Amino acid sequence: MQNTLRPAGPARPSAAEANEAIRLLVETRVDGEWPAQAYEFLLEEWAAASRAEVCADR
Repeated sequence: MQNTLRPAGPARPSAAEANEAIRLLVETRVDGEWPAQAYEFLLEEWAAASRAEVCADR
């Protein structure tokens, strides 16, 4: 019998969900400040989800 590992944390968002989070971040920024850390984090999430979706399609 094969055991599968479960992720320790919550699952990553899909590329569409990450893209929507980026859009919301851009549209709701306050005081002209650019939230660079949040933006970079969301871009990494989007990139990881995009790569996973491309690999799943192959």
